[in-house]
Amino acid sequence: MTNNVGILADADIAELFNSGALSSARPLDHDQIQPASMDLRLGAKAYRVRASFMPGTDTPLQDKLERLKLHEIDLSEGAVLETGCVYLVPLLEHLNLPEEMAAATNPKSSTGRLDVFTRVIFNGAQEFDKIPAGYKGPLYLEVSPRTFPIVVRTGSRLSQIRFRKGRAQLNETELAKVHSQEILVASEHPNISGGGIALSVDLQGDENGLIGYRGKHHTSVIDVDKRDALDVLDFWEPLYNRGQRELILDPDEFYILVSREAVHVPPLYAAEMTAIDPLVGEFRVHYAGFFDPGFGNSSAGGTGSRAVLEVRSHEVPFILEHGQIVGRLIYEKMLNRPKALYGIELGSNYQAQRLKLSKHFR
Repeated sequence: MTNNVGILADADIAELFNSGALSSARPLDHDQIQPASMDLRLGAKAYRVRASFMPGTDTPLQDKLERLKLHEIDLSEGAVLETGCVYLVPLLEHLNLPEEMAAATNPKSSTGRLDVFTRVIFNGAQEFDKIPAGYKGPLYLEVSPRTFPIVVRTGSRLSQIRFRKGRAQLNETELAKVHSQEILVASEHPNISGGGIALSVDLQGDENGLIGYRGKHHTSVIDVDKRDALDVLDFWEPLYNRGQRELILDPDEFYILVSREAVHVPPLYAAEMTAIDPLVGEFRVHYAGFFDPGFGNSSAGGTGSRAVLEVRSHEVPFILEHGQIVGRLIYEKMLNRPKALYGIELGSNYQAQRLKLSKHFR
């Protein structure tokens, strides 16, 4: 499959390094390139800043950073980033995009599941995470842990980038056609509107009635680079269905829930979960929105994969009910088929998942 428009696949991303459109201060990690995205790595230093900011077109980003930084943190041996603080970290990767290519960034799944708020900014940025076609320059990651303090170091991977040529998003007619052929979301009556296909929340629970987790406060630190290292109950309070199939979301609390529907991303498409429409509820679902080709695909070991939902209420308590729509998946065409699909062959962490915390917990 070759299009003039679409999301770049793994081989295309690797080619960006050969052409000079993408460079890095040190060699790539062996698993840094994914089927339709690439992980971004923290650089040598982090800067604690007074507040989040938008660079804008009038003032160089570095000038604003000099004015707003409180202190500088060496990441070479690892450092703690505290909750409630905002940090800006130059990334190892540098862009020199061709004029017809744009990019978008998102937190990695594991980052979102730790309630670590991240977004990428760059010189001249007027919005977060959306890198315009032809951008040439460095990238910076804003990092703000919300629930748990974290340990990071140079090379830690909290965010990911996706490259695209043209506008590749499926419209509602195209989406309905692909769904009829591929079953994108396991629903008898798929809700396709707003350019996406709806996902709802599962508050029925598993065989034990477990519906999700609520983050605990005042915990120890989480090293983002260590897998299977922490006890779940030291950081999370399990939540159970007590017969009402509903959950009251308290403001300033963080929840991990799961979609009622299984999700499927066919090999020739990539997907992204969009932010919840405020018209359907006063809450926010998800930080990490990228779904790579092969997610939930049977041939890649993904039968029955659900979408894990990272949920926060806004200013007021909000009752979430079983089956309530909580987000939408938009699908985009791939420029080419990936060499490797998300799943077994890549050792992907969240293939065939149901309710699942991040890889840091055993």
